[in-house]
Amino acid sequence: MLAIVGEDAVHRVEGLPGESAQVGLTLALGRLRTLGVTGLRVALPAPGHPLGLSGPPEFNARALEAEQAVVCHGAALGLVPEVYEAGPEGDVHAEVVWHVLPVREAPPADVPSLGEAERELAEALREATEVLSRLDVAGSGPVAEAAIDAYRARAARGREVLAPGYPPRAVRVLEMAQRVGLLVSLAYDNGHGGAVSASEMAARGAALRPVERTARRAQVAAYNAFVEERERGAR
Repeated sequence: MLAIVGEDAVHRVEGLPGESAQVGLTLALGRLRTLGVTGLRVALPAPGHPLGLSGPPEFNARALEAEQAVVCHGAALGLVPEVYEAGPEGDVHAEVVWHVLPVREAPPADVPSLGEAERELAEALREATEVLSRLDVAGSGPVAEAAIDAYRARAARGREVLAPGYPPRAVRVLEMAQRVGLLVSLAYDNGHGGAVSASEMAARGAALRPVERTARRAQVAAYNAFVEERERGAR
């Protein structure tokens, strides 16, 4: 529960079957279990890439707008978060409403296996590092260095990236995907760096987009590994 809520002030669930009004997250998770839900899959879609989604179009559109969603395993339902800011100036906090919508029971789009994700990440990272280094835009300077040092410090403390019970490979893949995502963010946040020409900026974007896509695919594969393994074991 704490992993879901994080630092947000309030999480409510709207549209839950059998409930006419919004309910709290604890009640909602219990109700989903009674509806047959045995697990939750993460979806991280982006424009042109419905990663983790299975339809119908109405659900996909809401999930694409939010750039994230949860798809239930065991019941044809999905949840899409909508984040609001509330509170007076100086004390603004986030409130989240999860909208429950029907989904199509079908394999999620473009989610690789853990093995595929690990291989793709390693290859994408090598290619992107080569291109970005050649363009002199591979995240440099004090801000980038501080962000990388902070990431390494968190990793060294052995922070728990996934709940107990996940396969070790899922933890490894998620750690690598987060590291790759950080490098992509740094490359974007540091402006154009040495890419002063339009062709160089286009080359940088062409290098970053597939890496960013690969990192998102790997994150979804890692987050969903527990459900996938349990489903395979039940067959």
